[in-house]
Amino acid sequence: MTTAAEAMASAAARLRAAGVPDPARDARLLLAHAASVDAARVTLIAPEEIAPEIAERFDHLVSLRAVRVPVSQLVGRRAFYGRDFRITREVLDPRPETETLIDLALSAPFERVLDLGTGSGCILVTLLAERTDASGVGVDLSETACLQASANAVLHGVAGRAEILQSDWFDKVEGRFDLIVSNPPYLAAPEMQEVAPELRDHEPEMALTDGLDGLSAYRTIAAEAQGFLTAEGRVLVEIGWTQGDAVCAIFRDAGWGSVTLAHDLDGRPRVVCAQKPA
Repeated sequence: MTTAAEAMASAAARLRAAGVPDPARDARLLLAHAASVDAARVTLIAPEEIAPEIAERFDHLVSLRAVRVPVSQLVGRRAFYGRDFRITREVLDPRPETETLIDLALSAPFERVLDLGTGSGCILVTLLAERTDASGVGVDLSETACLQASANAVLHGVAGRAEILQSDWFDKVEGRFDLIVSNPPYLAAPEMQEVAPELRDHEPEMALTDGLDGLSAYRTIAAEAQGFLTAEGRVLVEIGWTQGDAVCAIFRDAGWGSVTLAHDLDGRPRVVCAQKPA
């Protein structure tokens, strides 16, 4: 029989050989999932022998991780802004850098929020969970993503204040909002060959790239958001770290009177904020 510690060490070695970043962490998370224990408690079971059925589940998970299936897809969830969100391969895996957008959104009052390309719903659901007097709409072109966002809204108790619509950007949207947010597909087509296999091979392509220059979503939002925003409302869009100047220029050229750039915790340009439409 193998102890949990031995199994984790062996798994970490397999993952390291496969080029997986942070293999020890992933081995710990996958063993916790296989054993149905909290990841923080894995060290407590480390000296214990693991049952054959747990060892079999763990080996299967490690094999999938070795071919770069993301951990969040293997365990079915991802932590984001202090909450766990249900994740499948049909939605983008929430990233820590997106929390910069959340912090900015929460830095000023809002009652109605629109989330464009909602995916898992992590942005919309988080904002509604943090602001219990707010309501909002999340739209996505993917029907499967809409179902996932709806499930996460139920999971976190905001379903009564969240409307999820299948829509191509603003097509099905009605009314005005004092906050419009989006983490749109911003990778240019050539960049898709350079990203990690976890993204390129296992996450929805339409959530990652527009298949063009990575800027088409910003052109749509900059051109159309003015018709859905209140007079003092804000638009916050996440960007790729090299796109700050280009996206700011898109909004300024579309007539936005105030366009600013915010950085993430690593000091990289991450969110463009636009206000005061012409």
